[in-house]
Amino acid sequence: MKHILVVEDSSTIRRLVATLLEANNITIYEAENGIEGLALAKKHHFDLMISDCHMPEMNGLELTRELRKIERYKKLPILMLTTESDPKMKQEGKDLGLVGWALKPLNQQMFKHTIERVLNKFESA
Repeated sequence: MKHILVVEDSSTIRRLVATLLEANNITIYEAENGIEGLALAKKHHFDLMISDCHMPEMNGLELTRELRKIERYKKLPILMLTTESDPKMKQEGKDLGLVGWALKPLNQQMFKHTIERVLNKFESA
């Protein structure tokens, strides 16, 4: 069973992501912001993190930066959810090792396919 951390300040999007993925033998953990996400990451082990970019308390890039300081998360696949198109932010994400950006509003079929592809790629790595 895979464990995915979904960090998103919108409860609607958190539930959408959870609903899309729960049927695939995946356990979903949810956090409202980066601080909650970081606390969950310290307590559990995740196979993937999906995070919003813009959140109160701690944004997705700050959360990613903090996770990369933890040995078991140095290579964690992280997918950023965003409406952001700023090339500087995307470059910062790339520098932090993000596996990609999922644009909101989500194309549900494409998003689900992307998650499956990422999990399969990192499972065989």
